[in-house]
Amino acid sequence: MSFDRSIKIAPSILAADFAAFGAECAAVEAQGADWIHVDVMDGHFVPNITFGPATCAAIRPHIRGVMDVHLMIAPADPYLAGFAQAGADIITVHAEAGPHLHRSLQAIRGLGCKAGVALNPATPASAVAHVLDEIDLICVMTVNPGFGGQSFIDMTGKVRELRQMIGNRAVHIEIDGGVTPETAPLVAAAGADVLVAGSAVFKGGSVADPAPYGENIRAIRAAAEKATGVMA
Repeated sequence: MSFDRSIKIAPSILAADFAAFGAECAAVEAQGADWIHVDVMDGHFVPNITFGPATCAAIRPHIRGVMDVHLMIAPADPYLAGFAQAGADIITVHAEAGPHLHRSLQAIRGLGCKAGVALNPATPASAVAHVLDEIDLICVMTVNPGFGGQSFIDMTGKVRELRQMIGNRAVHIEIDGGVTPETAPLVAAAGADVLVAGSAVFKGGSVADPAPYGENIRAIRAAAEKATGVMA
């Protein structure tokens, strides 16, 4: 994975057809998705249960690009190796999910994956101040995690603060929750470069009719790029 700050769209398979995950991943990539975002929930840290390492291993052969695995689980450390073995390129843990964030990030990198930290809406940017040199991505939650389709919570101030903290480090700022062509410009202008979108990407389309996926991805990307002044 080479690093750049161009806008990347990462469809969340939480909004895909669960009976056709492999085909859905291939379809959104063919329609322009940059990354595939996998929301892992445990029914404990967040009030929902989704996927485990077996699902990641099953869809990995259908993903040509980056598999971005977001662990909304506590504890996360016992499961890091399983997700790495399943083919995750990026593993993100929540700052709120355990007492030893530094150890978790070192473990992820030790497994050969890129390491990310996610911050819930109420968690300040300062929570990552002492691990900036241990991470490759900061995921700013713009909803309270646990369910797809929630309304966007404005975290542009936090994004700006993080962008300033990051400086010239090769660290992505990812936005997860309520991303649409209307909200994407807000966070992109503040410094975000990876936009996770579930329902906003998958609405109106299907494996049999994937063209709407492409239209949705292009709309989000164009709105974000316009806000940054860098058009593809």
